[in-house]
Amino acid sequence: MSRTFDMPMRIRFAHCDPAGIVYFPQYLVMTNALVEDWFNDALRIDYAHMITVRRVGLPIVKLGCEFSRPSRMGETVTLSLAIDSVGRRSIRIDIVCRCGDEVRFRAKQVLVTTSLDDGRSIDIPGDIARALEQFAPATSRALQEESGT
Repeated sequence: MSRTFDMPMRIRFAHCDPAGIVYFPQYLVMTNALVEDWFNDALRIDYAHMITVRRVGLPIVKLGCEFSRPSRMGETVTLSLAIDSVGRRSIRIDIVCRCGDEVRFRAKQVLVTTSLDDGRSIDIPGDIARALEQFAPATSRALQEESGT
């Protein structure tokens, strides 16, 4: 089983439509902030440095979303990130947004490491791959070891 990274987030006016509920694209803004904080706080990889100096990007190349219940301005939700699997160049993550015990939103994302200089996919850099190991499910780690990726 993989470890999760949890981040509470207050739902703000800027997240909401005129009805006071989260406008669905704002969940993607929130998940991007979650990934950035996960890198900085849990993986100990400086996200800004990775992007601006190392020129390693991490775009979403595949996305699936499910919206269960509305979230409203003033509520505090918890976003949780878990790794589904890690490949040579990609990271599959599962994100769940909850308010208390109620699921509000789920997303499955595939992130690919890329060179920001030429836009091509690249192998996950060694330090990042090592940092990901603490969150990767045992089956993902075993597959990597078997394939040498």
